[in-house]
Amino acid sequence: VQLQASGGGLVQAGGSLRLSCAASGRSFSGNTMGWFRQAPGKEREFVAAINWSGGSTRYAESVKGRFTISRDNAKNTEYLQMSSLKPDDTAVYYCAASRGTAFNQALEVTGWYDYWGHGTLVTVSS
Repeated sequence: VQLQASGGGLVQAGGSLRLSCAASGRSFSGNTMGWFRQAPGKEREFVAAINWSGGSTRYAESVKGRFTISRDNAKNTEYLQMSSLKPDDTAVYYCAASRGTAFNQALEVTGWYDYWGHGTLVTVSS
């Protein structure tokens, strides 16, 4: 099983980026998926999560209203649309997938997820 994140890059503050995470090796159409990020010298933190159907989403307070998580189960892919980017958003962004289907507060914890991508770097310049 592989999760391949892409779409990172260098963007000016106020700009936008769209991250993608393509899964292979098994279908995640029935499972919770999420995005985390890790800035230099900091712990990995929760960004957003989406339930199996895309009907329920959850966001960290720091990105609420600026980021949108979505998924296309036919393509076995999830996305993170990031807008109004700030320098504090600079980090390596990781996609993650769970074997589970539950959607509760536990999904904000890294241990909830069973599969991880290698990450894609997002750099926001001021």
